[in-house]
Amino acid sequence: MRPWLRVFLVGLVLWVASVIVTAWTANSNLVPTVVLFGSFLVPVTFVTWAYGRARSPEVTVETMFGAFVTGGALGVLGASLLESWLVRPSLLMYVVVGLIEEGVKLAALMFVSRRLIRRTTKDGLVLGATVGFGFAALESAGYAFNSLFTSAGLSLSQLVETEVLRGVLSPVGHGLWTAIVGGVLFSAGGRLKGRVVLAYLGVSLLHALWDSMNAIAIAITLVLTGQVWQFQLLRIGRVPGVTAAQVHVYTILEWAGLLAISLVALLWLRSVSRSGR
Repeated sequence: MRPWLRVFLVGLVLWVASVIVTAWTANSNLVPTVVLFGSFLVPVTFVTWAYGRARSPEVTVETMFGAFVTGGALGVLGASLLESWLVRPSLLMYVVVGLIEEGVKLAALMFVSRRLIRRTTKDGLVLGATVGFGFAALESAGYAFNSLFTSAGLSLSQLVETEVLRGVLSPVGHGLWTAIVGGVLFSAGGRLKGRVVLAYLGVSLLHALWDSMNAIAIAITLVLTGQVWQFQLLRIGRVPGVTAAQVHVYTILEWAGLLAISLVALLWLRSVSRSGR
């Protein structure tokens, strides 16, 4: 059995067991176990898979561990500080978030790879993905923890739903975006050349589109299927109800948008990988 598959299966069994025992015993002390296993399962699996890919001997287990933990922690803490200072509700809010989060991950990658003597595009892809998945794991843990608290009390089911959804989407999120920038950065010798800046701006845009897809899908749904009474309520500042058909249209548009963003990023990653061969 391949190492990454073994890691995934063992982690999945432990996570499911922790969920069942927590639900059975109603022991809130086990909630951190559920959060950690669920949030780190997919990121650690993909980092294990990336380690088995072609890479230079310089990218050791210690290097990747440092990229995952240090890079992820620096990214999350840096993004949290900058977003608290710079992000305000506006039409460009998600653009600012994308620039901040992709920027701190790029800075974290440059920090953890500063002592590497030889840099290849493949190594940049691997270490970039590792930093991105470290960021994703810690961010998902925060989202899962927040989802636990509802007006009706603690909700284990909502926590599990959040972790499953973020686990499914994480391979085409932070890990993928930072892998792209990492590959371009290493192909430029680790220096901030023009193509690295363009790659950073490009993945920041993908990030912004990903985060805003909910609002974009709502807007397009209203344009395509909006009723007169709904627009009248919006004009006076009230939130209108929606029809069952509009819910279906919105869901299709949101997932189609996320799929399109993912395909663009995957094709870009493939192009970066091929250019480095």
